[in-house]
Amino acid sequence: MRSATIGAVVALGAVATALVLVDRGGVPSILDSSGCTAEVDGHTVDIELEQAENAALITAVSIERGLPARAASIALATAFQESKLYNIDYGDRDSVGLFQQRPSQGWGTVAQLTDPVYATNAFYDALVKVEGYREMDITVAAQEVQRSAFPDAYADHEDDARALASALTGNSPGTMWCDVPGDADEAADDLDEQGLVTRAAAVRRDLEERFGPLSLGGFEPEGVSSGHMEGSAHYEGRAIDIFFRPINAENQQRGWALATYLVANADRLDINTLIFDDRIWHAGSRSDDGWTDYRVPSSSGGDHAILEHRDHVHVDVID
Repeated sequence: MRSATIGAVVALGAVATALVLVDRGGVPSILDSSGCTAEVDGHTVDIELEQAENAALITAVSIERGLPARAASIALATAFQESKLYNIDYGDRDSVGLFQQRPSQGWGTVAQLTDPVYATNAFYDALVKVEGYREMDITVAAQEVQRSAFPDAYADHEDDARALASALTGNSPGTMWCDVPGDADEAADDLDEQGLVTRAAAVRRDLEERFGPLSLGGFEPEGVSSGHMEGSAHYEGRAIDIFFRPINAENQQRGWALATYLVANADRLDINTLIFDDRIWHAGSRSDDGWTDYRVPSSSGGDHAILEHRDHVHVDVID
């Protein structure tokens, strides 16, 4: 009986210790369900938010460079194998970063290779020099760049890499979403000179850094006062529209690529709502519902192509 009591006390102590560690950030909370999911052609990939952000960046760089989706698939399979899509500052010998590139092999300095944008561009710089990489098996193309001691290991990640690349390049629309809390530490602040609150301005800068020049609207100096539905976040300077005109298959793919990048970075950028191509995603309690049908309010008039967001991605940030 006494041993049973001692055992119960020890168990309770272990639970208490675990709770303290969770509270102090020592280990991830078992109650934390945050993460992202991609479902493409019957294949499902579940990854953590940090992994999703890195996957989205790797893919966005390929898009900005005008590379095919195959390049993103190869890069993602490589990063899965080398770092599990985490930007780590350690590795075998002097390897660091998403792709475990080695300063001693001429890839760059440690500071450069732990910059995800630099590391990703360095990978693509090497990949595009591989003749016929578009037709190669993913693992073969990856090995041509990496020269790994385990040349076949990249094949283990081909299915996941293809699914993520297809979703993030917009080839498979609305097939990736994230479960995020949808909260922020501070309330929205005053408008800047462009008519945006700080968080919305940060989204604008981020998009232009990742995708280059974009056709933007939905904001103006001193704020907008008309042209949007009643209660719109545009009137508070919390929303941006990114236009992809005319409405055609190519622009739909580009729009979905940008929308999927945003959903993968929703937690980091404090995004509240995304709408594109008559689909909507919400942060918070509904975020794990994924992309659902967008219902235009019955009282709305005007061009339904615009109201359904067929020609633009709408993004608004947390209030």
